[in-house]
Amino acid sequence: MIQAANGIHFAGWGETRLTEADIEQLVGAVPAALAPALDRRAYYFVPLAIADSDAVQIAPSYTVDLGDRAICHRNVTYGSTEAVFLSTRLVEDRFGLAFEFFINVAHNFVEAAGVPESFSALAWSQAEAQVRGESSQDAWETRRRAQDSRSNAKGIDERSRNSYYESTFSDALAIYMLSLAVDFDYHDLREREYPLLAAPALAERLRLVNSLFPANAGYDFQILYRRKG
Repeated sequence: MIQAANGIHFAGWGETRLTEADIEQLVGAVPAALAPALDRRAYYFVPLAIADSDAVQIAPSYTVDLGDRAICHRNVTYGSTEAVFLSTRLVEDRFGLAFEFFINVAHNFVEAAGVPESFSALAWSQAEAQVRGESSQDAWETRRRAQDSRSNAKGIDERSRNSYYESTFSDALAIYMLSLAVDFDYHDLREREYPLLAAPALAERLRLVNSLFPANAGYDFQILYRRKG
């Protein structure tokens, strides 16, 4: 296992289809300010993590049969360390693998450190302003439940609202890191189950995340708007 310059623990093993430089570039995109909360996490890039039993099983290469039995990632606890095994051969492109890695990092950070109050305030102000769409299915559903609960005598469902904060922040943090590692279009984030968050609202969230967790040296954060015409 290696500790990157930003403090993240990682390793690659097997026929991942990734070079060492590819893995290092992805891991290096995680802002160093996140590392203290992730000190007991280790990220392993492997061909396939198999979901057949409670014991972790890692395939050294890809086959169709093993691919059918594999899952995108698997968490396994070893003493005080939680290892996250990421299946590199279940995704077809760099975008998909990068997002899978970064969403795991984001959820792990939220689990350890929680959600910054400034981000919660921003996300809720957007929800109250009825900004269109959300950043994931979980964010969409928890926002709806929290806001619908206001019609009850007990008022807002705080559990749903806190879940909403966690989902939206995890999404924004993952998308922010993705933007540092990969050039992508806003519409690449779209899924069919819910309407995607309005672009200006997402940009506002990402700028706040950037101010809280600046990019490491060698990585740049930019939001580019396509001109009409």
